[in-house]
Amino acid sequence: QVPLVESGGGAVQSGGSLRLSCTYGPGVNDIVKFSCMAWFRQPRGLEREGIAVITNEGTSAYIDSVKGRFTISRDNAENTLQLQMNSLKPEDTAMYFCAPVFCYHHGYDLLPKFVPRWADNWGQGTQVTVSE
Repeated sequence: QVPLVESGGGAVQSGGSLRLSCTYGPGVNDIVKFSCMAWFRQPRGLEREGIAVITNEGTSAYIDSVKGRFTISRDNAENTLQLQMNSLKPEDTAMYFCAPVFCYHHGYDLLPKFVPRWADNWGQGTQVTVSE
């Protein structure tokens, strides 16, 4: 059974918005409920990169290219993770994935560092396509 299921992708024009969701399957919640969770994306032919991370308490961090445009959130009661994406650009076109990650801090600040807690248990992802 796929432990993580991503949804909400689609095709939009530049400047548009999308809201992605990630639901946790049975057996995953014991791993993720105390973990940081992150969104990753992988453009066709390129490496997967982490873009946003959130702690169990709701503290978040982003890479510079999405900061101010994307918002990550989580509902621990509903076992879901969301990514609100506004002001989308063609360079945001990619397959988007969610995963539990290790939390890294510098002092009290959460770092945008993305090391998955598992190596090969990715979901199917959801495709986001942004046209000019």
